[in-house]
Amino acid sequence: MAGRRDALLNREKGQSLFGSRIVGAVAIGVLLGCVLAFLSPHGLFSSSNSQTIHNLRNRISNQMVSSECESVEQVNALKSDVQSAKEKSYELKKEVRSLMEKLRQAEQGKGHAQEQVVALGDKHKVGPFGTVKGLRTNPTVIPDESINPRLAKILEEVAIYKEIIVVLANSNVKEMLEVWFTNIKRVGIPNHLVVALDDTIEEFCKSNDVPVYRRDPDEGVDTIAKTGSNHAVSGLKFRVLREFLQLGYSVLLSDVDIVYLQNPFDHIYRDSDVESMSDGHNNHTAYGFNDVFDEPKMGWARYAHTMRIWVYNSGFFYIRPTLPSIELLDRVASRLSSDPKSWDQAVFNEELFFPSHPGYDGLHAAKRTMDMYLFMNSKVLFKTVRKDDKLKKLKPVIVHLNYHPDKFARMKAVVDFYVYGKQDALDRFPDGSE
Repeated sequence: MAGRRDALLNREKGQSLFGSRIVGAVAIGVLLGCVLAFLSPHGLFSSSNSQTIHNLRNRISNQMVSSECESVEQVNALKSDVQSAKEKSYELKKEVRSLMEKLRQAEQGKGHAQEQVVALGDKHKVGPFGTVKGLRTNPTVIPDESINPRLAKILEEVAIYKEIIVVLANSNVKEMLEVWFTNIKRVGIPNHLVVALDDTIEEFCKSNDVPVYRRDPDEGVDTIAKTGSNHAVSGLKFRVLREFLQLGYSVLLSDVDIVYLQNPFDHIYRDSDVESMSDGHNNHTAYGFNDVFDEPKMGWARYAHTMRIWVYNSGFFYIRPTLPSIELLDRVASRLSSDPKSWDQAVFNEELFFPSHPGYDGLHAAKRTMDMYLFMNSKVLFKTVRKDDKLKKLKPVIVHLNYHPDKFARMKAVVDFYVYGKQDALDRFPDGSE
């Protein structure tokens, strides 16, 4: 019994001691709570602390956004600097080209002036053998803006160094005209002008940002422009071009069925009244040859030598504003108006090449034949060039689809071949027409 009682007493004593410990812990907790309540009446996690943390987060976030904005601004500033540098570089290059062109023209003008003084000045002794040269380049006319102030203003804005490409077009050639000016723009030739022969072409050019000129109403011109045949419309250019030359501008006359691959003004000599592409297809036919005519009945004198050259193409020629050039235009226009059935290209060549003879005074105009591989007609391209691996690597200045009636399809094929590098683009076409 005594043992059980001692055990119970010890147990009660332990429980009492454990309870005392709990009471002590609670008392200590209450005491600490009071102390903390006194020291921090708003609590450990007060709104001010939360606000501080929030402000800190905002500051960090703002710094990050500010840093990002500064980075974007720096990038934009760098881009702006790069663009500005490019523009300055372009302007400098443009200025250099302008100065070089002025220098070239000055040197050319000086040389021409010296030749003119030598040829037209006082009489002089003949120099040593092989040193004598006649006058090759006729002086230009004095510009007269009074003949067409409106055209003069347009040319002043569009032409470069008093030179311009001119094409006549009506609604019948709208598709080809688009290929024409698209490639001119791609090459980067700003000095070009479309002479619109009807309202449709005028609006079409304006909508495509193409320089366009519509002549004042002229019954003779307007009737042919609307109802005339292709040859009749082509013949109008000799009347239209006269005003350009009177205003003092050199004109590169272009048909619409031409694809531009380089700037032709970089390949013009400017030493003659007329520079024209040829309808010839090799050196003999393009530049002239001695053709021997055989007449057996003449016996010893059976062989007669003749000089032959294939005609200049009146759809692509460069003409300077000189008196012989204007006389040429007047002669051709006069003959075409008196004989509507005549072909303008035939008349153009007859006036250029026929010499003076009894009853006829020939035209004293200087002329030059263009390089047939640079200013290429479609016979040269389809009959020769496309079949020759070496010639295929040459890049012409222009290709004139003058020999083929399916002009639009072949124009697009020429673009595919020379611009986009499609080596088989020309293969599906025959040499000639079918």
